[in-house]
Amino acid sequence: MALVVATLVVDQLSKQLLLGYLKEAGAAVSVIDGFFRLVIVWNSGVSFGLLGGDRPLPAWLLSSVAIAVCIGLFVWLRRTDRPLTGWGIGLVMGGAIGNVIDRARWGAVFDFADFHVNQWHWPAFNVADSAIVVGVGLMLIDSLIGERQRARPD
Repeated sequence: MALVVATLVVDQLSKQLLLGYLKEAGAAVSVIDGFFRLVIVWNSGVSFGLLGGDRPLPAWLLSSVAIAVCIGLFVWLRRTDRPLTGWGIGLVMGGAIGNVIDRARWGAVFDFADFHVNQWHWPAFNVADSAIVVGVGLMLIDSLIGERQRARPD
């Protein structure tokens, strides 16, 4: 649970500080010319803007799904004895809760990291999105390693 709280705190602090900074400095600040900017993007969809579009799903619906997923992940966390899976679940839960808080506060998720090369842009994201991606990756790696370990005779 400590990783859930740590992820949530880092996510919310980064958003609060960067939103204030970017409102003062302008809508976008170049960090590495031609590669990385800090921007203000209000994401009404899910991670990386998926399902945002012209008619996004309501914030309450996306938040309800995220809360339901977190409840399921919490049950899984209480039952697992696998460290990588536990870390992955903690990161996913912390990130999901961070984005739910954004939807409750602002009606959308604040994304700020904009990586690009010329005109090609990766969708803007935030600490919560990164935590979710890394967390899912850890759970996938653990499932692959665990399968190999179970298949291996001792």
